[in-house]
Amino acid sequence: MATPRTVAFHTLGCKLNFSETSSIRRSFEDRGYTTVDFEIGADIYILNTCSVTDFADKKCRYEVRRALKYSPDAKIVVVGCYAQLKPQEIADIPGVDLVLGAAEKFNILNYIDSISGTSGKGMVIAGEVKEANSFVDAFSFGDRTRSFLKVQDGCDYKCTFCTIPQARGASRSDTVENVVSNAQKIAALGVKEIVLTGVNLGDFGNGTEVIEGNKPKKQALFIDLIKALDNVEGIERYRISSIEPNLLTEEIISFVAGSKKFVPHFHIPLQSGNDKILKAMRRRYQRDLYKQRVEWIKVKMPHCCIGVDVIVGFPGESDEDFMDTYQFINSLDISYLHVFTYSERANTPAIEMSDPVPMEIRRQRNEMLRILSHKKRMAFSNPFIGSVRPVLFEHSKEKGMMSGFTDNYIKVTLPEDVNMINQIADVKLGFFDESCESVISEYVFEKI
Repeated sequence: MATPRTVAFHTLGCKLNFSETSSIRRSFEDRGYTTVDFEIGADIYILNTCSVTDFADKKCRYEVRRALKYSPDAKIVVVGCYAQLKPQEIADIPGVDLVLGAAEKFNILNYIDSISGTSGKGMVIAGEVKEANSFVDAFSFGDRTRSFLKVQDGCDYKCTFCTIPQARGASRSDTVENVVSNAQKIAALGVKEIVLTGVNLGDFGNGTEVIEGNKPKKQALFIDLIKALDNVEGIERYRISSIEPNLLTEEIISFVAGSKKFVPHFHIPLQSGNDKILKAMRRRYQRDLYKQRVEWIKVKMPHCCIGVDVIVGFPGESDEDFMDTYQFINSLDISYLHVFTYSERANTPAIEMSDPVPMEIRRQRNEMLRILSHKKRMAFSNPFIGSVRPVLFEHSKEKGMMSGFTDNYIKVTLPEDVNMINQIADVKLGFFDESCESVISEYVFEKI
């Protein structure tokens, strides 16, 4: 009998990428491949890439070198957003054997044998992004306690800083029926929490239209999807990974507030708190709408965690514009920030804009908002110290400890008890650790 070939995976970027990597991994295992840890050394390495920033591109190059360090004769396959945007650039990286675009990555097993015995320059199989016009479902399993379930892909928005539409194509979605079916499969695997993922989740329903009165109409909206998922047996929690403020309706917020399973946690991209910059970014809202969404969430769920994406250093952002953003965010009852330093991306309108912000100033603004994020996280978490909340536990990187998140996304750390991994338990929140990023707790009550 032939020795099973080994394959290792590494994922860069978002939760959507993690769901897709996991599905690709299972397709290899179904074909008889053995998955091994990246550092052990494999016959084949699959790198699923991101290209949100220049750092992500550099990270891809680093991972190629790292794979060859562990297994010099390995075949290297690169997929993902960077692979669609700059396939030839990746093919020129020493050691890369195959580059697959957005429409080709899920057929990766059809191409593996074609790289056997090849050497030198990598082979590129990447069509136009418009060819990525069908929805391919995916969900993660085995990588961590929670499962990332892909329900939507692509984006029809034209934000001036973003390359995602070029990398993933037009907005398209799964059907409610198939998402529910996948959720049931995940439940059967013993998973307790599902994180809904997509490029533009609130745009769910694209690609499923039917003709009604001579006009196309979506078969279902995002609200219909979450209502259906709320009734799936076996799943105890759902999180919405990220949703645009203009698509986060009061109906969705009210449903989550009364839901049996959707947790009180929203992540809502803002990008800028200055209306001039929002317009230059071609965002589909201004800050008053964002403020209204936050206020409505807090009316319905005062305990709700709200995360915010923000970009600093966008072209034309003056000191006054940035301080307007800073003060606006400071005034909001939000819980934490994901801060991104604006990065010039090829083939985007923003790269042609005047008045670029010097990199040093971008970094200074980034640091100011990171400090503000820390203050917001502490202000949100402090009132819950001493209270009891449900926590889903998973393994921690810290030896001898386990960690997990409350329903409203406060990270909790406890001494490890293997019987509690992938279990939800009531926990009395204790005190912050030295980093103030996690709450150390001591008392675990009976399982919910």
